[in-house]
Amino acid sequence: MTNLQTLAFFATPEHDCSYLSDKKATTMFADPKADITNSVYSQLSELGFRRSGDHYYRPHCTDCNACTPIRVPVSDFQASRSQKRILKKNHAIKYQIMTPDFHEDHYLLYEKYINARHADGDMYPPSRDQYRSFLVECHANTQFVEFSLEGRLCGIAVTDQLEDGLSAIYTFFDPDRADLSIGTYSVLWQINETARRKQKYLYLGYFIKECRKMTYKNQFKPFEARINDLWLSNEQLKELIPSNKSSN
Repeated sequence: MTNLQTLAFFATPEHDCSYLSDKKATTMFADPKADITNSVYSQLSELGFRRSGDHYYRPHCTDCNACTPIRVPVSDFQASRSQKRILKKNHAIKYQIMTPDFHEDHYLLYEKYINARHADGDMYPPSRDQYRSFLVECHANTQFVEFSLEGRLCGIAVTDQLEDGLSAIYTFFDPDRADLSIGTYSVLWQINETARRKQKYLYLGYFIKECRKMTYKNQFKPFEARINDLWLSNEQLKELIPSNKSSN
C-alpha cells in the first residue's frame, strides 16, 4: 500500500498560470496511479497539496510563491460582524449531506454558476463529463452538502473529510441568489461542522493576494498560512511584514 515515503511525484512542464495572467506555472502531482488512502491524503493536505478530481497537486513554480495554502483553526475562529449577519440572514437554510453522486439538478446549478461567474476560467464551458471528472469522480471521503431555502436548491458545497478536519474543495450556488452570500455561508457552515466533529482545521486551498477571486479566503480569521514549509499563525505572519515606521 502506498505511503507518503513511497509515493512518487511528477512535475508538469511550464504552462500559463490559471490565476495570474503574466505568470508561468509548474504543478507537482502525486502519482495518479497510486492508491491514495485518507491517511496519505491528510498528510498531503498538511504539506499544502489540494485535490481536484482524482489528482492531488500543489504549485511547484521556480520564480513565484504567490499561491499560499491557508487553513482555519476552527477552535480559534471568530466570526466578523458581516459574517454573523450572513449566518443570521440564512437561518432558514436547510442542509443535507449527500454522497457525491451525479444529480441532474446539481449539474444544472453548476452549469448556471460557471456560465455566470467563471466564463473566463478553465472550467468554461461546463459539461457533464467535466463536472463528473472534477467533482463526482472523487475521493472516498468526499461529501456533497446541499443547501436549500424554501424547498429550492440554492447551493452545493463539496467537502473532503480528512483525519484532522475538512477540506473545502468547491462551492457553487445560484447566481440569482447572490443576496444570500452562499459562498461565505458555505465556509462558515464548514467551519462550524469541523468544530462539531471536534476536528482542528478547515483547509481552504490557496490564497493569492493578487487574484481578486481568492481574496475572500483571508476573511476567516484567525487563519494559518503555509510559508517556507511551515504553518504560521496570524501573529507569526505579522512578524514577517516589515514595519513601515522608521526608527529614530
